[in-house]
Amino acid sequence: MGNKANGMNAAKRLRKKRETSRWYKKKFVQRVLRSKERYDPLEGASQAKGIVLEKVQVEAKQPNSAMRKCVKVQLIKNGKQVTAFCTGDGATKLIDEHDEVIVEQIGGIKGRAKGDLPGIRWCVLKVNDQSLDALRKGIIEKARK
Repeated sequence: MGNKANGMNAAKRLRKKRETSRWYKKKFVQRVLRSKERYDPLEGASQAKGIVLEKVQVEAKQPNSAMRKCVKVQLIKNGKQVTAFCTGDGATKLIDEHDEVIVEQIGGIKGRAKGDLPGIRWCVLKVNDQSLDALRKGIIEKARK
């Protein structure tokens, strides 16, 4: 027999036990304390606009040895800086400094970095309101701003 209260007048005890037990669950704590909105540079949003400050190359983690092409982006909404990965072959050639880009979360495990990219949690989605994927495939030309 478990140590759970049962019978008449047990609801109060069960409710209290449930309230205390919920604080042992990580997802509950994050939701209630709103830690995502507080510590995430995107402030809980799925995407954010930013200005490209510079192009950088990030060395991949072991056992890979590649220079991953990324850009440093300053977010417009709060001025925070993030490093965003440019997906696809030759994508950095289409992105210049002072371009307006839209970044989104890569979606690594539990919101952390993905794959062999150390500390990079964002990727570039659009450049000057044009899809980076479409620009890469040559479907559209890059607009001048």
